[in-house]
Amino acid sequence: MGTFGRKIVDTDVEELVKLLNKAYSDEWLAYYQYWIGSKIVRGPNKEAVIAELTLHATEELGHATLLTTRIIQLGGTPVTKPQDWFKLTNCGYDAPEDPSVFKILEQNIKGEQCAIKAYNSLLKKVRDKDAVTYNIVLGILQMEVEHEEDLQSILEDINVMMKKR
Repeated sequence: MGTFGRKIVDTDVEELVKLLNKAYSDEWLAYYQYWIGSKIVRGPNKEAVIAELTLHATEELGHATLLTTRIIQLGGTPVTKPQDWFKLTNCGYDAPEDPSVFKILEQNIKGEQCAIKAYNSLLKKVRDKDAVTYNIVLGILQMEVEHEEDLQSILEDINVMMKKR
């Protein structure tokens, strides 16, 4: 941990680490939800859905990595027990028990909407208080917005395709 890097943070660092660990927990659960969804999804345009879910899983894992680095920079420890992710999560985990492309996409859209809300809230908390965390959170937020748009576009395309039949 860099002592001056932590010193310039103009907010309660311990509270910030807790918030980052909540986001970190969300990212791991989102990673798994995307990954397992990509393995079990069934239905029209399945290959496009698999490709998108796989890409999003990789990006969610990247978000967890960014958050881990920032947590450590602030002198904290990332959540070390996966069972604690469920206790800390902002957005929960929606197990893809129905493998339909419609259900999988809807579940992940809902997850992205929650992530957008959570990161927007975190962004407001660190604005003008911690530029490093702000930039990390802003980048993640931008990607979550893109994820929601990507998933909604695929769902719309499938719905149009199904109506033409």
